[in-house]
Amino acid sequence: MKLNKEIRQLSRKMLQASFTDGQLDPGRIASLVDSLVTRKPRNYIDALKNYKRLLRLELEKRHARIDTASEVDPAIRSEIEANLKSKYGNDLSSEFHVDPQLLGGMRIRVGNDVWDGSVRNRLERLQHEL
Repeated sequence: MKLNKEIRQLSRKMLQASFTDGQLDPGRIASLVDSLVTRKPRNYIDALKNYKRLLRLELEKRHARIDTASEVDPAIRSEIEANLKSKYGNDLSSEFHVDPQLLGGMRIRVGNDVWDGSVRNRLERLQHEL
């Protein structure tokens, strides 16, 4: 989908208007979409698609997925969550998954940021170097 400048600006303005006190407000999102659909400006379908994409990216920034090789102690879990919340904000949600293929260590993904401290990743990097 090729977006022109007008569509990108409209969808960005809609995203900025979607926040209340630094958090996404579902009521505002619904009213913004309703008003856009009612007005039906030129290329409003493309603007809505881009707005949906921007909302998805924004939600991904507020969710952490932590993959570990084995089950993590609750005290360590809370410490990891506290460190991530200090970096990304208090509205960050997190989920822990056990992935035995990591062999050891953990991989953390928040939006586009990925920290991979797993043994599997280190072995793969070593294999590429050889």
